[in-house]
Amino acid sequence: MKIRKNDTVVVISGNNNGKTGKVLKVFVDKNRVIVEGVNIRKRHTKPTQKNPQGGITEKEAPINVSNVMILDPKSGKGTRIGSKIIVDDKTGKKKSVRVSKSSGEMLG
Repeated sequence: MKIRKNDTVVVISGNNNGKTGKVLKVFVDKNRVIVEGVNIRKRHTKPTQKNPQGGITEKEAPINVSNVMILDPKSGKGTRIGSKIIVDDKTGKKKSVRVSKSSGEMLG
């Protein structure tokens, strides 16, 4: 999976099409991600000792990773991701970095 925690992504399909947010959690085994402010679900909770008021709580639900794209740092639009091998000048070690396909910019 090419999407990681703290990446900024845009939703490309579904009810939340066009919304952007930060990835909060990644479920690699299920191919799903939780994005901040996207796919909000309401849950009715009974009063407990922790939450004596009870009521309706809102929470982000996971969405399939195929429905999101990483935001390109240059254009601000969704982009595909590739990888590039870079040699570190000081140590001489090879390092793989993620690269935007549209602009060629390195992703954090």
